[in-house]
Amino acid sequence: MITGLVLLASGAAAGVFGSLLGLGGGVLIVPLLTLGFGLPLRESVSVSLVSVIVTSSAGASVYLRKHVANLRLGMVLELFSASGALVGGLIAFMLSEQVLAGLFTVLLLWMALSMLRRSDRPAAAPSDAASAPDDPPARPSFTDTLAGPGYRVHRLPLGMAGSTLAGLVSALLGVGGGIIKVPAMHVAMGVPLKVATATSNMMIGITATSSAVIYLLRGQIDPFVAGPTAVGVFAGATLGSRIAHRVDTRLLRWLFVAVLLYTAFEMAQKALGR
Repeated sequence: MITGLVLLASGAAAGVFGSLLGLGGGVLIVPLLTLGFGLPLRESVSVSLVSVIVTSSAGASVYLRKHVANLRLGMVLELFSASGALVGGLIAFMLSEQVLAGLFTVLLLWMALSMLRRSDRPAAAPSDAASAPDDPPARPSFTDTLAGPGYRVHRLPLGMAGSTLAGLVSALLGVGGGIIKVPAMHVAMGVPLKVATATSNMMIGITATSSAVIYLLRGQIDPFVAGPTAVGVFAGATLGSRIAHRVDTRLLRWLFVAVLLYTAFEMAQKALGR
């Protein structure tokens, strides 16, 4: 009973951070279950994937209703994320837990450094130059159709590659892929951070479902752990999605980096066998 309540409260805290940062809570749930409750890493990953699905379901509708998430861009990138997740699920059981923890550590450190180097780009000012009245309107490119209010999408192929990697990482580490999707959209593609986190939150549920199916078929999902954790995550994610618009972008960035660095430290201990 006490363990269930602790899992419920821990899931709620992870859900709030996951919803605010577009991470799905996996970066907190995996080390929490592995280091705090002594679960094997792969079982923690499987429970985390279930929680990521819940987080995305709770937050996505709110972000879409408020027109924060870029639905068109998210669906294009998710085609690549889901493919990467299926491939990752097939190879997840070939690696040792220490190798997985080491990969987790390296990835998180790289993401934290990437976000620290990035500052918000101001929205491009509208051009004063007007097209001549007799000139026909330019035909929009596919990338132009993915743009949002005040910003354009750049380097789409790089974003597709990052999304594929995010799906692979989701299956291996149970993090939903948000730790790659958010920087990929924000840093590489020029999408504002709040839009990137909202779009990532919408995508990660689909990505995690693709991965979770493989773990379910292999009997790696413990319902007694996944149940209370997922309920807590749902409550936390609902709260986080409703207060996200009140959080300053700079604070959001520092929260993102702090979570990544903390999780990297914990996973490094696991990788070293401590």
